[in-house]
Amino acid sequence: MKALLWFVLVCSLVFNVTTSLLWSGTTQMASSIASGLILLGSAFTLWLLREKNPQNS
Repeated sequence: MKALLWFVLVCSLVFNVTTSLLWSGTTQMASSIASGLILLGSAFTLWLLREKNPQNS
């Protein structure tokens, strides 16, 4: 599950960066907002799934 969330996070980050190069105007804004929401959702889910008390040994 975590591997898939990391993959989604990285792909949405790359897509969000490239939207400014590929499109302009409303298309760029809509795709940037959508990929940004996906990025925030996967980052938040990864944060919720983190280890609460990691063992430092």
